Amino acid sequence: MSSNSTTPPTGRTVAGTADIKRLLSAAFIGTALEWYDYFLYGTAAALVFNKLFFPSLDATTATIASFVTFAVGFAARPIGAAIFGHIGDRYGRKAALIITVVMMGVATGCIGLLPSYDTIGIWAPVLLAVLRFVQGISVGGEWSGAMLLTLEHTPKEKHGSYSAVPQLGSPVGTLLSSGAFALVGLLPDDAFYAWGWRIPFLAAFGLLVFALYLRLRIEESPVFRAMIEDAEKNGPAPAPLVEAFRKTWGRMIISVLAAFLGIGGFFLLTTFMISYGTEQLGIAKSVMLNATLLAAVAEMVVIYIGGRIADRVGPWKVCAVGGVLSVLVAFPVFWLVDTGQTALVILGVTLGVAVISIPYATIGAVVTDLFPETFRYSAVAMSYNLSGVLGGFVPLVAAWLTGVTDGASWGVALLLVLIAACTAAGSVLAGPLLGSRSATPSEHTSAPQKATA
Repeated sequence: MSSNSTTPPTGRTVAGTADIKRLLSAAFIGTALEWYDYFLYGTAAALVFNKLFFPSLDATTATIASFVTFAVGFAARPIGAAIFGHIGDRYGRKAALIITVVMMGVATGCIGLLPSYDTIGIWAPVLLAVLRFVQGISVGGEWSGAMLLTLEHTPKEKHGSYSAVPQLGSPVGTLLSSGAFALVGLLPDDAFYAWGWRIPFLAAFGLLVFALYLRLRIEESPVFRAMIEDAEKNGPAPAPLVEAFRKTWGRMIISVLAAFLGIGGFFLLTTFMISYGTEQLGIAKSVMLNATLLAAVAEMVVIYIGGRIADRVGPWKVCAVGGVLSVLVAFPVFWLVDTGQTALVILGVTLGVAVISIPYATIGAVVTDLFPETFRYSAVAMSYNLSGVLGGFVPLVAAWLTGVTDGASWGVALLLVLIAACTAAGSVLAGPLLGSRSATPSEHTSAPQKATA
């Protein structure tokens, strides 16, 4: 720690200004690179995998099959949450983040090396699903670790704005992945499907080196160091994930609801929307990719502003307002895209992504501050990634709804309304609980908490 560190009344060390800046830079850049790897798959699932890995199926079934492999990554996320939650609570937040970035980089790069169905038959989609599963395990521990390291180094009254910094990694990852596909998408179709689509995935090997360097420079959380001191005096705490479910299962359910829109809504308006626009409406893939790029820029602005507002009014209120606004814009977003006009399509996607980014901006502070420090990594990781499981299946459900409604968008718009309502309800339920936790001393100096539903 730098010499300008301070010690608040709770006895925990808060990082100095120089340390915080270095930590925020590393958390932001490292998370952006990891989400770049993860989001690449979503774009490829909409544009490439249905054609190269499921060529024997009709167009609609191939798209659904492609989204099934996409969802596999989300099904794996609770497994990653359990593994890296345990590592993070027992062996350190930093150790977990180093392992996750290596897993993600290697798995993503290997996707770029996969032969197609025409070359190795059924093994092509099987290996694709396996690598997606590895991606899911990795991201199951990534977000929670980056968020905890950020918030456990910084003062609580600034958790709204500081929690928004790792969240900026998501739109930057989207910009990088969509931008990479937009560039290779300029190739003729024959070249794009033969080898062009592989380039963004192969780039993950180089980005891994940079991301790993950043992760190695991050300092361990002062909260975890205090936990180690407690363990040396009093012995190790019970299994963290078991304790999380036993003592705070109700808060975990609230966290799942509150986080749902930022994950499920996002993939509905990006991954599914790209497929919907190109396959159902006949919009050029370049238009849909450019719409996603502009939406990511708008998301960055919204996340920054949302974090600053959260410092004034409270993170849970920002999440709740974002959920309500998302309910209101759900149908207009699809009405705009359904016009097929380039400017209105871009406006619709940008509007939708911008509004669902309001709760995403501060969800880290809401979820993290709900749980005790001794099993926080496990509780946060499992809650967020259970929401991720639901979110991962949203494009698949949306594709099914589109088929049921003969290509109409009203069913998918209703799905977005439902997802947004879940987040609004979860955020409102979290408010009183966050107030009660902010009034209690650190768990390191207090008696074990009673079970809290």
